[in-house]
Amino acid sequence: MGRIILRLDRVMADRKMSLNELSELVGVANVNLSKLKNGHISAIRFSTLIAICEALQCQPGDILEYASDNNEIR
Repeated sequence: MGRIILRLDRVMADRKMSLNELSELVGVANVNLSKLKNGHISAIRFSTLIAICEALQCQPGDILEYASDNNEIR
């Protein structure tokens, strides 16, 4: 079975946005965004994903990537 790779840290770095800034814009606690950023989650609400995409002006595919077991991670 494949897996989802989180690229939130990359998009935040590209936008020069800190976790604190994103937390304030999205309305999600720093600790929860940190877990998301570090891949320590098993689910994300669409409302949270929408808020993150709006704050970072990105698409879900910019922060989420699917990798099958046969593919190497980029």
